Amino acid sequence: MTRDERRVVSPWNIANVLTVLRLALVPFFVFCLFLPGTGWRVAALALFAVASITDHLDGELARRYGLITDFGKIADPIADKALTGAALVCLSILGELPWWVTIVILVRELGITALRFLLLRHAVIPASYGGKVKTVLQITAIVLYLLPFVPDLVRWVVMGAAVLITVGTGVDYIVRAVKLRSVARRARGE
Repeated sequence: MTRDERRVVSPWNIANVLTVLRLALVPFFVFCLFLPGTGWRVAALALFAVASITDHLDGELARRYGLITDFGKIADPIADKALTGAALVCLSILGELPWWVTIVILVRELGITALRFLLLRHAVIPASYGGKVKTVLQITAIVLYLLPFVPDLVRWVVMGAAVLITVGTGVDYIVRAVKLRSVARRARGE
């Protein structure tokens, strides 16, 4: 066993603190989004932007500095889904985004997150390029809905692309999970 393998990483490292911060920003984002006026809308946008940036930063810091923890593996996807889920649900409640869009995205996100947790004991399916594109499109689409005065056509085109990529990457993830499960079963001689 090498020295690095023996090193115990505290769950309260900078990467996990950023994840917790992202989760803590969600209720403030929701509060600002429901208040009337452009100023509150911009405040909600700013909170969403900061929280979205922490999503990129926490993962980058964890990988770069060896700060990956079991807590982070569980909390990060929960914080991600809480932020995007809250944004989508709020936009639908406000009548700005059709409920079917919110439902399609949330069913995919929650389903894949549940599948990911079920597979944890067998193996980890690495993030795909498509998954990264999906995340960027979802965040961009939500930002366009949060920004005042963006033409509806622009919002719809980007959100439509986000929905298509979300569904496509969900199907891809399920296919990869089934293959991984088959390989794991063969390896165990089942």
